[in-house]
Amino acid sequence: MRYIGMPLARREDRDLVTGQARRVADLDLTGTLELAFTRSPVPHALIRGVDVAAALKEAGVAGAWSAADLPYLAGRDLPGEDGAPPWPLLATGRVRYPGEALAVVAAGTRAQAEDGAEAVRLNLEQLPFTLTPRTGDCDNLVVERTFGEPADDVFATAPVVVEAAYREQLLLPTSLEPRAVLVDPGRDGRLTVYASHQAQHRLRDSLAAALGLGRDRIRVIVPATGGAFGAKSQTYPEYVVAALLAVHLRRPVRWCEDRAEAMLAGPRGRGQTQRVRLAADEDGVFLAYELLIDADIGAYPHTGAFVPMMTGAMSTGAYRTPRVHTRVRCVLTNTAPTTSYRGAGRPEAAYALERTVDRLARRLGMDPAELRRRNFIRPDQYPYLTPTGRTYDSGDYAAALDQALAAVGYDEVRAEQARRREEGEPPIGVGIATYVERSGGPPDSDEFGSVEACPDGTFIARVGSTSTGQGHFTAFAQVVASVLDVDVDRVRVVEGDTGEVPYGFATFGSRSMQVGGAALWRAAESLVATARRRCAELLGVEEEEVSYAAGRLVVGGDTCAELLADDFTAGVAAGPLPGLPIGELVARTGPLRADEIVAPPQAFPYGAHVAVVEVDPDLGTVHVRQLVAVDDYGVVVNPMIVSGQTHGSIAQGLGQALYEQAVIGENGLPYATTLLDYLLPTAADMPPVTLLETTTPNPNTPLGAKGAGEAGCIGIPPAIVNAVCDALNIDHIDMPLTPAAVWSALPTTSSPR
Repeated sequence: MRYIGMPLARREDRDLVTGQARRVADLDLTGTLELAFTRSPVPHALIRGVDVAAALKEAGVAGAWSAADLPYLAGRDLPGEDGAPPWPLLATGRVRYPGEALAVVAAGTRAQAEDGAEAVRLNLEQLPFTLTPRTGDCDNLVVERTFGEPADDVFATAPVVVEAAYREQLLLPTSLEPRAVLVDPGRDGRLTVYASHQAQHRLRDSLAAALGLGRDRIRVIVPATGGAFGAKSQTYPEYVVAALLAVHLRRPVRWCEDRAEAMLAGPRGRGQTQRVRLAADEDGVFLAYELLIDADIGAYPHTGAFVPMMTGAMSTGAYRTPRVHTRVRCVLTNTAPTTSYRGAGRPEAAYALERTVDRLARRLGMDPAELRRRNFIRPDQYPYLTPTGRTYDSGDYAAALDQALAAVGYDEVRAEQARRREEGEPPIGVGIATYVERSGGPPDSDEFGSVEACPDGTFIARVGSTSTGQGHFTAFAQVVASVLDVDVDRVRVVEGDTGEVPYGFATFGSRSMQVGGAALWRAAESLVATARRRCAELLGVEEEEVSYAAGRLVVGGDTCAELLADDFTAGVAAGPLPGLPIGELVARTGPLRADEIVAPPQAFPYGAHVAVVEVDPDLGTVHVRQLVAVDDYGVVVNPMIVSGQTHGSIAQGLGQALYEQAVIGENGLPYATTLLDYLLPTAADMPPVTLLETTTPNPNTPLGAKGAGEAGCIGIPPAIVNAVCDALNIDHIDMPLTPAAVWSALPTTSSPR
């Protein structure tokens, strides 16, 4: 266990920061054609014509096609969900969102392809469009699901009921590297696909289905990837188009999305309209909670139809509310499809609940921290089955909250708040948010892990997870080295390649260490067990007589020295430790490898976040003075990596609370076309952040790890909004908390001068 908990420097960072790491755009394959797509300039229209003739005359253009020009596209649409329309590779009949692809152009350079795409002539007959979830039109309702049971009887008789409505605005998953794919048809007809992706095996399988090829004919490799945040775990139409063109043109074909393209047509995150009710008795004990969700999933349901279900499943939060009912309705709109985005359903659940708990505290005249303490699930109640069907594994929610309040100086902040109100100074507020996360991916999802011993004494660890910047090559090596009791530099991690790793599920939902790490742990244990058996057979002793330590196999008892002297004099007994090095065993007996697939239950990390803010009523600005995050990720393998992940998620949570919104104009088009129009927090915008931890090991995995990396997106938005409402003594303000939003929410007596 010597490497578990050690903050080792990430071994992959040198290549990343020096530019040595190769991304999809950096790969140089002879004869590669670059793709650009002609995209719809309107949100909804009938297609009367797509003319590519002018595009074919542009310099460097090798081909230009609409759906009508590519008959082999027919029948290869990405399937819709629950009766919704399939997602066409190139639009046919009508376009359903701005930026939907109508034609594709291939050229020698990206600039030439873009010139060709701009030359395509479109004849579109515009139609009425829908920008927000409206379930009055039954044709727009795709999926409806409920969790728990209705509690109208409780709400009818409860002493206190608070009601509210919230909007989770659409966000852009602006990873450093947008989507990208390069398809090499190869001379033997086997496709090699390089993709900036989170789930190489899923991409391989979906491409095989779309192209009508066997999975063994496609190899997917994920090179260095500049972020993903959930939006790169799917198969998009552009990927299939690139693969089809590579097959039919017999040349490598690449599509690299640029930032303008991503902001117009790329997937969105969040996008929920929520209505809530919370019932309690006179002492603030929760009696029932109801959450009604209309989720905007865009024009084509992809993973966007699955994400709101996670909101429903996790709507209970950290509380032992006896009756909980959540109804989720997924609604089509004429906007770009939504997808999983960091937190994926859990931020939406925490926001609705934690904002409403604060409103109840205000109604009761009770301290919001005390109200939470009264309703937390107690440590002696685990495993705890929630009314929505999730079994929480472990936790001490009150301990996390108490630690966060102590770190922020809660009593002192409250005293300063009272003084400022009395003296008329700019108001400050303190906001609390507790959360329970769900990590591990879908229930019962598994992951592959393999450990192989090499003759030179090194080890290869193969895992089905995929790094998009999380530090896998360091953290996974720490896990394997700890089980094998060897130096971490002797472990090489291989992932992101279907040719090297036979099976993999994916990296999303904070599952890599919890599930992939568990698979590697089991594989390393199996490797040691196999090595002991093989050594016993080789030496003619009982397996129980062979032990393992520090990369060597040792035979106990009086026969040890004799056996080693007779059979393994050279290079064995001369080492610093007695015994047979495992590499020598491989050299003498052949390959040694152990494969494992594990499927542990979902885990439930948790935490408490506290924000202290100051509001300038004149400017409408929100200054975040302090953020404290106390998170429980179970056993942490590399604290430095986890700290970086937590800081990153806090930055994204801060962005949703204060800055970010994918605004859509009255014409149905996205307002933001560059990052000058879409506010992202920078390092200069980060407030002082204090990161603390509690540790409740996951009882369902050998490592004890729970998911980490999405907490800030879950807890920070409600904490900041709660703090601003506390400062202004108001019930609600919609995100993002821009100056205009703050001004509109100010009490009349506090209007700006």
